[in-house]
Amino acid sequence: MGSLKKTLFKRGMKIMADPRVTKLMQDERVMKAVMTMMSMPGKIQGFTGEQMEKLVKAMSLATEDEVNDLKRQIRRLEEEISRLEKDTKKE
Repeated sequence: MGSLKKTLFKRGMKIMADPRVTKLMQDERVMKAVMTMMSMPGKIQGFTGEQMEKLVKAMSLATEDEVNDLKRQIRRLEEEISRLEKDTKKE
């Protein structure tokens, strides 16, 4: 996988060095399109996250964060019970 990445990087750098590409990249419309393309993964991830939250709420399901919070709370309560049991045995 590393060699593929290196090869693609080298070819990309070679393409970017071409004067025609350099001239094209100076066009404001092209740069705007490139910037829009680069922002797409973040926008898609945000959109899918929002849709997932809506679906979870609509189905009355617990999110992973909520489950993890509950697990932490249970662990703390178990530790507290254990401590109280030890204190009770000492007395």
